[in-house]
Amino acid sequence: MSTVIYPGSFDPVTLGHIDVITRSAQIFDKVIVCILNNSTKKSPLFSQDERANMLNEVISDYPNVVVETYDGLLVDFARMHNVNILIRGLREESDFASEFKMAQGNRSVAVEMETLFMPTDPKYSFVSSSMAKEFASYGMSLHDFVPKSVEKKLYDKLWKKSEI
Repeated sequence: MSTVIYPGSFDPVTLGHIDVITRSAQIFDKVIVCILNNSTKKSPLFSQDERANMLNEVISDYPNVVVETYDGLLVDFARMHNVNILIRGLREESDFASEFKMAQGNRSVAVEMETLFMPTDPKYSFVSSSMAKEFASYGMSLHDFVPKSVEKKLYDKLWKKSEI
């Protein structure tokens, strides 16, 4: 059985993330979407549980995709699940440089770890979680960025936060 891990912060999940998840689910027997806390980024807008709930909602049509959360090194999570293939989505050329460094770093501490790069559909090449959050903070439509259910959660979170 071929199992892969698609890691990320997914704060929030975007249409680009969903593109990579659904395409991976068509290729591999099982896809574990691993929501990691990224210590290099500022505080996430959504908790890990909120992000997991959003992801579970939008990938519910894919029985071979499971969502898990983890605090720690990705290679440790992969070893716990006996998985040695990581999927990383690429939106544009600049993503490759940082993803390549991460893949090399993972391989240096876990020689068995392989990283497969999957370019997102070109129509999502400009989509990012940060841009979705910024546009939502100005009340702009997010139909090109995130699923409708996620858009609502973004507005609720950002507008309630700004009223405090």
